[in-house]
Amino acid sequence: MLAARPMTNAHHPARIHLKLRELAQLFNSMDPSPFLDRDLDHDAEEFIVSWAREFPRDQNFELVVHLTTPPESDKAANTEHAVRHYFANRAEIKLREFRLLLRRGHASLIIGLVFLATCLFLSGLAEQFVYGPFKDITREGLIIAGWVAMWRPLEIYLYDWWPMRAEWRILQRLAHMKVRLQSGHTAPELSPGAEI
Repeated sequence: MLAARPMTNAHHPARIHLKLRELAQLFNSMDPSPFLDRDLDHDAEEFIVSWAREFPRDQNFELVVHLTTPPESDKAANTEHAVRHYFANRAEIKLREFRLLLRRGHASLIIGLVFLATCLFLSGLAEQFVYGPFKDITREGLIIAGWVAMWRPLEIYLYDWWPMRAEWRILQRLAHMKVRLQSGHTAPELSPGAEI
């Protein structure tokens, strides 16, 4: 697999180049689904997505697949639809994961707030009813436990949601990218990368 990072601007799509021996390498050979519903090869998907992350957020994509062996005409004609369909499905799955994460965030926030309020209430009772050296330990321990319970909802709302949303947006853009096949020659403009 070879890649080049060309100059990009708002008027031209960012090109992601793949160099393969044959078109079958683009797809998962173990997937028994019909061609249009077949999953992409894991390495090819990772390669495409990793390059897509490198380009500006407003840039459209074009996948240029350089093949040593000319593909079958029916598969060549359906490659763009198969690739778009795959990334559209991946985007839908990522959106569901994002919504599930937010639902978990809401639930964990409610649980955390209730637990925090309970701990603060109990620490107030400890101030009145616990005596001796255990008074401060009990009060501070309850306050710390209450705030520790808020760790998970804060992690979701501060850190976890936005990388997942960014990944969903990339997959959406990949679901609309153009796919072009070139066969029978090498691509001199490409710089060496990983090859499969």
